[in-house]
Amino acid sequence: MATEVLWYLIPREGHYPWEPEGRRPVDLGYLQHLAATVERLGYTGALLATDQYDVWTLGSALAAATGPGFQPLLAVHPGLVSPTLLAKMALSFEHLHGPGRLRFNVVNGSTNQLREYGLHVEHDDRYRLSAEYWSLVKRLTSGEVFDHEGEFYQLKNAGGSLRDLPPLREGRIPLWFGGSSPAGIEVAAEHVDVYLTWGEPPHLLKEKLEKVRERAAAHGRTLRLGLRLHLIVRDTEEQAWAAADRLLDVTSEATYARQLGGRADEDGVGWQRQFRQHGGKVPAHARELETHPNLWPGMSLFRPGPGTAVVGSTDQVVERLREYQELGVDTFILSGNPLLEEAYRVAETVLPKLHP
Repeated sequence: MATEVLWYLIPREGHYPWEPEGRRPVDLGYLQHLAATVERLGYTGALLATDQYDVWTLGSALAAATGPGFQPLLAVHPGLVSPTLLAKMALSFEHLHGPGRLRFNVVNGSTNQLREYGLHVEHDDRYRLSAEYWSLVKRLTSGEVFDHEGEFYQLKNAGGSLRDLPPLREGRIPLWFGGSSPAGIEVAAEHVDVYLTWGEPPHLLKEKLEKVRERAAAHGRTLRLGLRLHLIVRDTEEQAWAAADRLLDVTSEATYARQLGGRADEDGVGWQRQFRQHGGKVPAHARELETHPNLWPGMSLFRPGPGTAVVGSTDQVVERLREYQELGVDTFILSGNPLLEEAYRVAETVLPKLHP
């Protein structure tokens, strides 16, 4: 399969948007312009994360302003919306914006994060809930009407109210998902289409991806493999590392304290793997944290979510991405700050060499 590349799209935009002075004003027009640019540059869509805005409101607004080449990948927490309502939302989206555009990024979150929304489930419980949830959504989007008695959901005449919406031709919205714990990998192996992971040194990632393939094969399935990475790409390696150093310099002590305080105890295995790469320590120079040639986990010092960046010249960045391709990765979700300008830079420098 040819390599697929998506961009990242959130309303926190700027050279270093985790600080007020590094953030630029963003409105609907700006976000629609960014989405249209992403489509025009040849990315196949963008990940819309659970950030400031609700992803459904943002995704619908962007889909209405773009063509079929822009496929929004919406981050969804299983359990925060009933499976029947999510199926209705998905069917409505596909009917209004065109078939085959919508994709779901399954986010299981952390125990503490989900309590804010009234969902009280521990780590492994989240994954059992997720497995039940997505099996129900698949049945609902394929047009079934049924009763269900499960561990987390009891449904009566589920799908009966969806009869007037045409079912999906493939029966389901493609699921993208990342989970590094045994429970997460098992859910991925049985239910998802694209297994996503954050950036790690290739020798560590190889072991995890082999485990994912093994568990998928046990369920008679083959998964696509995707990687979420931030890029700091410049004409030279020195310029790229200088740009990383500047991010450390412009980040406030308050931001470091907020991002790192208490997070070593997060119950997400993916976060724990990432945290171990820097140990919560802010270096004097970015390159002190280089864990593999051009691989820098320092983005997680000041922003939530995936915090690994590839830092280097165009040729070095392409070389690192090809290392991941050799492990079987066929999908990349990339980003850079600012999102607009870096979408151009990556499309004009990295993508032509990544797609021979």
